[in-house]
Amino acid sequence: MTTPQHPRFARAYARAVPAINVRGGAEHRRSLLAGLQGRVIEVGAGEGSSFGLYPTTVESVLAVEPDDYLRGLAGAKARFAPVPVTVVSATAENIPAADGEADAVVVSLVLCSVADQAAALAEIRRVLRPGGTLAFYEHVRSDNGVLAAVEDLLTPAWERVAGGCHPNRNTLEAIRTAGFEVLHNERFGFSASPLSPPIAHILGRAISPGEPR
Repeated sequence: MTTPQHPRFARAYARAVPAINVRGGAEHRRSLLAGLQGRVIEVGAGEGSSFGLYPTTVESVLAVEPDDYLRGLAGAKARFAPVPVTVVSATAENIPAADGEADAVVVSLVLCSVADQAAALAEIRRVLRPGGTLAFYEHVRSDNGVLAAVEDLLTPAWERVAGGCHPNRNTLEAIRTAGFEVLHNERFGFSASPLSPPIAHILGRAISPGEPR
C-alpha cells in the first residue's frame, strides 16, 4: 500500500524541529514519555525527536512513520536511542502490530494530520492491551470562538500545504469518543516560533478499556 508523502512539508518540518524543541517541544515530549513501560508503539514518529527521551523502563519501541524522508532521519536517530527502536513504514490507520501487542501508544503532533482520526484511534485501541496507555501531545482547536473560526477558515488551505494538518480538530473529544478513559489532560498555549501566536495544545494520558466496541 502506498503511504502518503509530503516531501516539501517534511523537509521544512525537519528543519524547524530543533528550534521548536528548544522553545519547549523537547520538554513537552519528555513529560509525554515519562514513566512509560514495556512495549511501546509510537505513531507518526516524524524525524525521531522522541527517541532519545524514552525512559529505560521501556523495553522496545515500534516507530511508525509514513513519510519516506522523515523515516530516513528517524532511522538514523534510532541507532542512538537509549532503548531499542524499530522504524517502519506504515500509517496510523494500519499499524503493523497484533491485537493487544502494546503496553503504550504514543502520539505526538500526529492526530491533527491523520486522514481519518476515528479510524486511527480505533486502530490504536486495537493494538493496545486492555488497560494500556495512550500518551498524547497534540495541538487542537482553540477555545476562543474568534480564533476557532479563523482556524476553520484556514484549515482547507493549511491542510494542503502542511502535510494534511487540521488546526481545528477537537482531539480530546475524539479520544473520548473512541472509548478511551482520559486520566489527565493539560491544556496550554505554545508558540512554535517567536513570530507565531500561541496555539492550543493538550498533553496527557488515557487508558484503553479493552476491545473496540
